Amino acid sequence: MKIILSDEALIWFKDEMEARPGEYIKFFARYGGSSPLHDGFSLGVTKEQPDEAVVETIKEDIHFFIERRDHWFFDEHDLHVNVDPKINELIYTYKKA
Repeated sequence: MKIILSDEALIWFKDEMEARPGEYIKFFARYGGSSPLHDGFSLGVTKEQPDEAVVETIKEDIHFFIERRDHWFFDEHDLHVNVDPKINELIYTYKKA
């Protein structure tokens, strides 16, 4: 499993979450909403230091990761993170690894 982050998504994290080099952005399963992979769960994102990261991608020294406890959510899919330019919001797609 991998995290694939577009250049536009990296800019979004810098602008919207004020992500800076050396910081960590966590993708996690949260109760509520829905996703293509699981009804009743959606993907959350927050700035947080890793506890037990199992997947990590580093872009411009910003670390994007998924913890072991949230690995189940991705069901052996790669996470692709992009931006919808019309509404300037993140788009998540999941592709079987």
